Amino acid sequence: MTFEGLRAIAMALPEVEEGTSWGTPAFKVRKKMICRIHDKLSDVLVVRIDMADREYLIGARPDVYFTLPHYDGYPAVLVRLSAVDGDELRRLLTAAWRFVAPPKLVASLDARG
Repeated sequence: MTFEGLRAIAMALPEVEEGTSWGTPAFKVRKKMICRIHDKLSDVLVVRIDMADREYLIGARPDVYFTLPHYDGYPAVLVRLSAVDGDELRRLLTAAWRFVAPPKLVASLDARG
């Protein structure tokens, strides 16, 4: 997955804006981070996600998903961009968007179908 592909997927989500976090490109919904490029690992994406989902992803696909001690206790998973395809990243970023977006925004999206 290229950064341009990542950008296209992220920007297709409702109210997502591109910005920065820790000096790296990031995507946010209403100022809450969905994901960002890792500040030291340029091929790694930090994605906000529920802790249970994080554990499932790491267990199911350790070649794609992992974590580091720095993220212990923090609801995020690290993703190797070179190992993830567009459909899988789209599903992950949609889940991340739902995790951080305000409930009324999520409900309005669900109401539209």
